[in-house]
Amino acid sequence: TSEQLVDIAYSSAETFRLLVEKEPKIAFLSHSTYGSSKCSDQEKVVRAVALAKEKYPDLCLDGELQFDAAIMEEVREKKAPGSPLKGSANVLIFPDLDAGNIAYKITERLGLAKAYGPITQGLAKPINDLSRGCNEFDIVGAIAITALQAEEVDS
Repeated sequence: TSEQLVDIAYSSAETFRLLVEKEPKIAFLSHSTYGSSKCSDQEKVVRAVALAKEKYPDLCLDGELQFDAAIMEEVREKKAPGSPLKGSANVLIFPDLDAGNIAYKITERLGLAKAYGPITQGLAKPINDLSRGCNEFDIVGAIAITALQAEEVDS
């Protein structure tokens, strides 16, 4: 739901701050940028952006944005010229689990990026998971993230 996307965005921003020690720039992703297409999936993201801006006015966020408009300045200038993200989003909120999982696997396998997780958010204590395809380095990475999260909870 739109409300769940807002909660995911806030938790993801907090996790980003903890792990990267930078300010999050949150993009709510869609197949549409600023209403270039209309459907219920797009409307869910538009509503989430409005709710997030109302609930967390200090967060730098925008949407609904296509991936290229969220991360590439030259595309953002054409598709979303008023976006405060300026094509430099560093936290991506996907419209649903399917889109997020597909993107994560493509990024890991074709982009040769390291992917850790799933990272579980929004609980009182940290708990994380590992993909069935993980290796020993993935396990060490997930343990390190969980240790940082546990330290944050205890402080």
